[in-house]
Amino acid sequence: MLGGVVQAVVLTAVLGGCAQSTDGDEKASASASATAEGAGAKGATEAAAASGGTIGAAGSACELPVSFAVAQDWKAKGIDTDKELAKTSKGPDGDLTGVLADSLLRQGPVTAACEIDAKPAGHIGFLRVWTGEPGDADARTVLRAFVAAEDNVSKEKYRAVKTGGGLSGVEVEYLYTSKLLDETKKERALAVTTPDGPVVLHLGGMDTEEHEAMLPAYELAKRTLRIA
Repeated sequence: MLGGVVQAVVLTAVLGGCAQSTDGDEKASASASATAEGAGAKGATEAAAASGGTIGAAGSACELPVSFAVAQDWKAKGIDTDKELAKTSKGPDGDLTGVLADSLLRQGPVTAACEIDAKPAGHIGFLRVWTGEPGDADARTVLRAFVAAEDNVSKEKYRAVKTGGGLSGVEVEYLYTSKLLDETKKERALAVTTPDGPVVLHLGGMDTEEHEAMLPAYELAKRTLRIA
């Protein structure tokens, strides 16, 4: 998915904060909301928390330093950052497109490695995984740099956490304000360090309502997060 989005230079929608919607996305969101209302909010939340498989290990949709369970109906797709940047540099806008792609595929000390699309489950947003090179930086330092690189954030709340797989990490909840849309929404992220480098899990969403509806999928990933 991301490859086509990068080539079409719609990376802002895919990697900028939390996937700003197109008209089609808005219609899908409206349809999903209607379905959720019919089934009941509690039922929708329970469905989102159900596991649909695990990613991270060799041979999975995304090969990562960690592994974790993906919510049912969410679709994972690996991101080859070098490949995507090479594609954009050969496009009609050349360097300009390449700079845009680089700014969206890299955030602070980490680069995009995997995106897990919530749309098949009826939500507009992604759970994204970012990875970095091995080094001496601890999880809190990595996470602070990641959030700072997003810009337009406020009310950050950091806390130490431990995943269900025994990894110690740091989690942050914060508000992100889109200058383009002139609206503010909730986001959160979790960082851990591994022998292969830091890993950041980030959950955005089209808006705060979508973000909160997708939290069970994020919590499922956190509960099952372990070294791959």
